[in-house]
Amino acid sequence: MSLTKIGLCSRALLKIGAHTISSFDEGTAEAEVSNNLFDGVCDALLSSYPWSFATAQMRLPRLMAQPIADFSYAYQLPGDFLRALSAGTGNVGRGVRYRIQEKRLHTDLDEVVLSYIYRADPSDYPAYFSQCLISHLAAEFCVPLTESASRAEAFQRVAEKELQRARTIDAQQQTPQAIDLDGLINVRY
Repeated sequence: MSLTKIGLCSRALLKIGAHTISSFDEGTAEAEVSNNLFDGVCDALLSSYPWSFATAQMRLPRLMAQPIADFSYAYQLPGDFLRALSAGTGNVGRGVRYRIQEKRLHTDLDEVVLSYIYRADPSDYPAYFSQCLISHLAAEFCVPLTESASRAEAFQRVAEKELQRARTIDAQQQTPQAIDLDGLINVRY
């Protein structure tokens, strides 16, 4: 069952013993806290790990303006960009030297493929991530709504365990990456 932002916040509110919400604009403390904290908590959690459901690749459009120093070209980052994982060229998604600066990707290559974490829609979250996010939201909502730092710390410990569990499940969604030893072996000679 996919959840909306309101559904995720309502479940987090239930965990801390608060009233659920049906809208961010309903004028309650729960709605105000949910509206103000949801996006930041969600983006931070999405950015914290290369989640399989929130990972994409894209050929970036080159900008006319060039970087002032260090690199030859600047590229526009996607609108839903949260974090870069790697950059490549052609049919390879990694191996290119780059830097993210001024909300642009700078590199010396005239074509770039970016592998990145994007802001996925809550309806696309798998159950393991939704549960992890609900736990993190509960930890964040706890102090402003219950004024109990000890309860917030307890919820934070639960949230960290949920994060470990979610990462483990997500890591099993793909073939493990082999360690590239060529660079290490070549250094010896």
